[in-house]
Amino acid sequence: MNKPSRLRRLFTCAGILAFGLAISGCYTVPETGRTGMVLFSESQIANMGKESFTELKTQVRVSNNRPKNEIIQRVGHRIASAVGRDLPEAEWEFVLIEDNTINAFALPGGKVGVHTGLFSIVEKEDDLAFVMAHEIAHITARHANQRISAQTLFAGIGLALAAGTSDMDSGERNLLLGLYGLGGTVGVSLPYSRLQEREADRIGILYAARAGYDPRRAIVFMEKMDNTAGGLHEYFSTHPSGKTRVENIEKYMNDAVAVFEDSSRQRKLDMD
Repeated sequence: MNKPSRLRRLFTCAGILAFGLAISGCYTVPETGRTGMVLFSESQIANMGKESFTELKTQVRVSNNRPKNEIIQRVGHRIASAVGRDLPEAEWEFVLIEDNTINAFALPGGKVGVHTGLFSIVEKEDDLAFVMAHEIAHITARHANQRISAQTLFAGIGLALAAGTSDMDSGERNLLLGLYGLGGTVGVSLPYSRLQEREADRIGILYAARAGYDPRRAIVFMEKMDNTAGGLHEYFSTHPSGKTRVENIEKYMNDAVAVFEDSSRQRKLDMD
């Protein structure tokens, strides 16, 4: 069989494998309606997140700063309460970690970590609410499941290509597999990660607004965050640039402000 025919067959088989995996499971993301591929049950992914979080807490220094802990507990549970309908089975846990980096993260199952360094640019509780709502949005959108599923799909296709090219010239084979790996990272994995970050921003401002926090502070925070950031060009990064994130947030701000105003009115009525 000549090389073009063999390659066509390989890519056809890889395409069939990709299609079969892709239709094996889907999840509709709350708030956005986007459909994402999931190959694993959410209980599996949640258990992995809980185990990883438990192990992580033995490897880092958990902060005992009482005022800051009170803030992240108050903000975290307030937002979680407002979005409970999107992930009712979550076991929410919010932990403050002694680390000077400006960062927060989330793991499946309802686990959120906040670095103390984040407070260096947090001016108001609403700022922190946006960050934590963004992380909570990653959980409710099942981004981890989708990311692991995509990696599994990509690896499966890679194995199919590797097996099918075993009789090729080693130089050509290595070039083909190398191009596949590079194309998957720059052309698929990184853009997909940036898509999830933009989606978490969009969902996050709605969650913060629903919990009674001013979503307009998200723009103030992101502009400040962008001034402290550096590193790779957006094309080679897992995150969109600060400018891109602000532009994305602004698209949905009117809806978020309307939710915030409704929430504020309701809270005032409840207090009267």
